Amino acid sequence: MPGHVEPKVTVGLALTHGLSASEYHRIVELLGREPTYTELGLFSALWSEHCSYKSSRVHLRRLPTEGPRVLQGPGENAGVVDLGEGLALVLKVESHNHPSFIEPFQGAATGVGGILRDIFTMGARPIAILDSLRFGPPTDDKSRYLLGGVVSGISFYGNCIGIPTVGGEIVFAEEYRQNPLVNVLCVGVVRRDRLFRARAEGIGNSVVYVGSKTGRDGIHGATMASESFDQSSEERRPTVQVGDPFTEKLLLEACLEALASGAVVGLQDMGAAGLACCAAEMPSRAGTGIEVDLSRVPAREAGMTPYELFLSESQERMLLVVAKGREAEVEKIFAKWELDAMPIGKVTGDGLLRAFMDGRLVAEVPVRALTDEAPVYERSIERPAWLDDLQSFDPASLPEPTDPGRVLLDLLASPTIASKEWVYRQYDQMVGLNTLVCPGSDAAILRIKGTSKAIAVTTDGNGRACYLDPFVGSAQAVAEAARNLACAGARPLAVTDCLNFASPERPEVMWQFAQAVDGIASACRAFEIPVVSGNVSFYNETSGAGIYPTPLIGMAGLLEDAAWATTQWVKAEGDLLVLLGDPGGSLGGSEYLELTQKKVAGRLHALDLSRERAVQSACLAAIEAGVVGAAHDCAEGGLAVALAEMCVAGPESLGVEIHLTGVGRLDTLLFGEAPARIVLSVSEEGLLKLQRLLREWPIPWQVLGRIGGDRFRLDVNGRGRVIDCTVGELRDAWRYGFSRFMA
Repeated sequence: MPGHVEPKVTVGLALTHGLSASEYHRIVELLGREPTYTELGLFSALWSEHCSYKSSRVHLRRLPTEGPRVLQGPGENAGVVDLGEGLALVLKVESHNHPSFIEPFQGAATGVGGILRDIFTMGARPIAILDSLRFGPPTDDKSRYLLGGVVSGISFYGNCIGIPTVGGEIVFAEEYRQNPLVNVLCVGVVRRDRLFRARAEGIGNSVVYVGSKTGRDGIHGATMASESFDQSSEERRPTVQVGDPFTEKLLLEACLEALASGAVVGLQDMGAAGLACCAAEMPSRAGTGIEVDLSRVPAREAGMTPYELFLSESQERMLLVVAKGREAEVEKIFAKWELDAMPIGKVTGDGLLRAFMDGRLVAEVPVRALTDEAPVYERSIERPAWLDDLQSFDPASLPEPTDPGRVLLDLLASPTIASKEWVYRQYDQMVGLNTLVCPGSDAAILRIKGTSKAIAVTTDGNGRACYLDPFVGSAQAVAEAARNLACAGARPLAVTDCLNFASPERPEVMWQFAQAVDGIASACRAFEIPVVSGNVSFYNETSGAGIYPTPLIGMAGLLEDAAWATTQWVKAEGDLLVLLGDPGGSLGGSEYLELTQKKVAGRLHALDLSRERAVQSACLAAIEAGVVGAAHDCAEGGLAVALAEMCVAGPESLGVEIHLTGVGRLDTLLFGEAPARIVLSVSEEGLLKLQRLLREWPIPWQVLGRIGGDRFRLDVNGRGRVIDCTVGELRDAWRYGFSRFMA
């Protein structure tokens, strides 16, 4: 901008940019001089927690990231795994927590737009979205407002661009009242030989800006996402971007066409930190440098400064590296889609990010100083002293329920367990005609067109369990995700994780984080499932009050035959219900304990990963043998809730007569939560085949009862019917338990 005078850079100014004094002095040391104001902006964005992972990187290295199907692990825009037949699956999950608290509609909408771009930058066509959400209790006005805005934002963006939202989960707890979590997962399919990466390769190649024009929206978005909130945080709406799904659709098609032309060498989404991030990370990955002329950046506002052009997070923008001499070809493709495609620079070989504005040099920084040499911290770790008291609580000190039927109805009506149909009915689930199993079952299932295969995708996480034991709780999240895929008929391929925690500057939070990473790593190794992508979201706290530690596991699996697709609801009267695994569970950290006692305490059920794997393998073998009519895992609410969900979740509600045999308290048998448990429905003839199959796995199992009638009757150890209610009562409790708050 002619005549523009940048502020003088000082330590104090650096502090207002989210940098520490020691980080500022490190910048001066790396540059050998004071940074310019534009350079300070580059460092503040690229060294933010959101971009640099400076508190988490030392721990993330412990995750298993390799496997025979892995084509691309962490470090790129998304992970990639081999599907066979020359195809690959691209998957990634991202958070948009802070923006969604400040402006729920646009925060969630732009979160969807960003994760879609992460997928198609790899050359893949996105085929499905899943969302994993956390809010305060729906009895709270603010929580309902945030939920309504987030769901509308996801629905608006996904429906308009034509990508189905096919699954996810929503959990409610007081700990998310001031810090909702909005995690969005996307999967896409690409030919293996058409994979692209975010690298600025080829000295002399052109750097081309494509997509929407740049405005002042979203400046400091990455920095804002790396800070805790306070009571004034809702005033920060200018740091939330505004999305346009119709432009994104044009950008998607134009990018895929440009990639198919062979003229594009690499590309990256201008997401967090905008052009600054692309201009630093792309040459850093390739070991090159980059030179850009900011005066050539298409701008929609007059007088934008170099600082603003670099740090704007305006949506629907990408940076392409185009083979020298083929710029006109790419410009023609984008012009067809009515989008800007402007050459703004070139790839260099000197390892520097060099930027000009109106012929004036405004930034000259080694790209490694912005990326590889960003600070890495080994934060203090300390197990919280209060955890001993919570874990020492013994649920056996409580009286057993006098009316288990009433408890079951209340559990089914609790917002976390109840049907989320109010939410997913707002999403287009079938656009693209790939969806075989819509929201409402253990996992979404999508066909892979042109093959006999399908993929299953799920998201799982339990913050309450991780609060009580972050290692076991995180490992259980991996196990539950794999179990959900097994119930759908799929064998796990890969994990993408979103790790949501409070401030890393608090030793107890970093202890939770380190334990969670180790729990995920332990379970992934046991299941031989690599972690191929992910995201870390710290500083999810307001005025010192943080969220539950909430590692979210997104997992994709493969069905070699789409005909194996299985759902959780029972379908035929006369079929039998069979439990794989032990009938008993644990009340520690359970939905039952919180519902009936308003208490989050106790010890989690022990996790036996070899038993878990055996139960899942048995379930898959039975599905592939064609003997399973329905399969459902036991999770929140325990066995009784799982059985009730099987009765009421389908298009037709059916009753059951259950005779449960087990050792322990009545409430533990009915409502205790434990891993490694799956309920199958099989025919009389199928039971004989199942019995033969189960000889291969040393797991306990029992026939629970028979499907039929219009009542849910459950007997325990011959004591008579401890639960006897109509299926209509169960259905109404489950179907309207959550939606009644959103009427």
